[in-house]
Amino acid sequence: MLLVADFLGHKDLENTRLYIQLEKNLLRNLPNDQFITRVALNVEEACRMIEVGFEYITGEYTDGVKIFRKRK
Repeated sequence: MLLVADFLGHKDLENTRLYIQLEKNLLRNLPNDQFITRVALNVEEACRMIEVGFEYITGEYTDGVKIFRKRK
């Protein structure tokens, strides 16, 4: 907890405790971390994926593809 408090710049550990508790509560309610992944080979495919809710997650690889994901 001290590392988190230092990172956040908190002088009072009670503030840090509140943030940690909030994070635990938020993460507990997330859906399972399963994703659908897709690869875009060009700009048009990337645009279509974003339009249907995919999230861009990587930069370009040497072969020019981009990787996207969407929660199941």
